[in-house]
Amino acid sequence: MTSDPYAAAAASAARLAELTGRSRHDIAVVLGSGWAPAADVLGQADAQVAMADLGGFPEPTVSSHGAVVRSVSIGERAALVFLGRVHLYEGHSPATVVHAVRTAVAAGCQTVVLTNAAGGIQDGLQPGQPVLISDHLNLTGRSPLTGPRPPKGYPSRFTDLTELYSARLREVARAVAPHLPEAVYAGLPGPHYETPAEIRMLRGCGAGLVGMSTVLEAIAAKHLGARVLGISLVTNIAAGLSAEPLDHIDVVATGQRAAAELGGLLASVLPRIG
Repeated sequence: MTSDPYAAAAASAARLAELTGRSRHDIAVVLGSGWAPAADVLGQADAQVAMADLGGFPEPTVSSHGAVVRSVSIGERAALVFLGRVHLYEGHSPATVVHAVRTAVAAGCQTVVLTNAAGGIQDGLQPGQPVLISDHLNLTGRSPLTGPRPPKGYPSRFTDLTELYSARLREVARAVAPHLPEAVYAGLPGPHYETPAEIRMLRGCGAGLVGMSTVLEAIAAKHLGARVLGISLVTNIAAGLSAEPLDHIDVVATGQRAAAELGGLLASVLPRIG
């Protein structure tokens, strides 16, 4: 990663165009833990590229996250589908965590769909259930906009997050699946799961979901003018709300069991995004 993360993203986008044969993409999808099989439901890839070949993408250390990006035709639009992400807890900087999103926007994407695996806090949520993210609590203590100000030609780093997760895109998703619930997502640094006391605190703060990703990517996408749709898959009930112990293997397994359904949801939503 160069000292200028925006230049690094532009370079990765140029390399992406070269390797996929597409000068521009319209929509980016970042798949979270256990979501990767959903990519197959979106359609056959026109091209698949190793993220390492684009520059700026470290190898994920979490087994449930892939290291490739696909170029997929969805209706009349071209989508970039990232089969995984990296996280703060792997020792990466915020700039590295959001490099995929910045690369996607540099490649032309005006809509970014962020998915994740999350613990359910809100009453009524069950493992295997998709939930729209209505807002978030960034409790990582980090921001992708800290450091030197963006270069000339980029928006101010003092970004308005009033409507970070697009209400219009949530309406599009509910037109496909009317019973989709929505909740506030609390993003923590991880990698450990939360204590029951922390879950009680998060519930008191209005959070209905908790996880270890997404918030920095959403901020970076919004800063660059992209619309954001967030979808969590509830993979477990949060600590203290269930007698079951938390285990990452179970989290991934829940995602994989729901993958086809989640892929179908994305395949129905993406063509409707204008």
